Amino acid sequence: MGILSGKVAIITGASSGIGRAAASLFSREGASLVLNARGGAALDAVAESLRDEGGDVRIVMGDVRSEDTHVRLVEQARQAFGRLDIAFNNAGTVGAMKHLAELDLSDWQATLTVNLTSAFLASRHQIPAMLEGGGGSLVFTSSFVGTSVSFPGMAAYAASKAGLQGLVKGITADYGARQIRANALLPGGTDTGMAGDQAQKDWAAGLHAVKRIARPEEIAQAALFLAGPQSSFVTGSALFADGGNSAVK
Repeated sequence: MGILSGKVAIITGASSGIGRAAASLFSREGASLVLNARGGAALDAVAESLRDEGGDVRIVMGDVRSEDTHVRLVEQARQAFGRLDIAFNNAGTVGAMKHLAELDLSDWQATLTVNLTSAFLASRHQIPAMLEGGGGSLVFTSSFVGTSVSFPGMAAYAASKAGLQGLVKGITADYGARQIRANALLPGGTDTGMAGDQAQKDWAAGLHAVKRIARPEEIAQAALFLAGPQSSFVTGSALFADGGNSAVK
């Protein structure tokens, strides 16, 4: 019996990287899953792999910028499994890499829509479903960028990821007494498709106290902690899983 046995979880951005690692881990820990990504073939492959291992998985393809995607995710959780207990709102983008005064309004809005507005849209539909079951846990993938440091060309990304910490505090104030928990997960550099080439990964490794970047599976373990019963008294918080990056800046 896994620690998520009997629980139902939505994971966005589940076709690769941290989302895929979390889907595998949550499934092994007993959760039934509703997975989301834009890419159909990659998402299908993840779902089939988990089903081959005995996982109970549904998929909803769609863009997290669209409210309809979040409606369909919650509907699928209700229809297939009868409840929703956990949401790992993980999908995100780096966005346009430009100095602030060079950003067009469209660049700014595109990054904030994917990273922050989509989190609002997700929460807006996930919370009522969780309340029906007596509570739940929302986890949002934020970043050390915008919270402990930033980098040139990343103002929009930093603002959007920092905004997620305000969102989890707001959810906690509104729904903490009704057993809804909300927390931000702040990964450091992680070996995913967004990490760039080997030279970029080596540069990122040097930023961290541990002098390496994370494996996606390591960040998934931190997400599991926030999603599961081990963190039952943790809400409105920001968990750094950044290899000591924020500690040495």
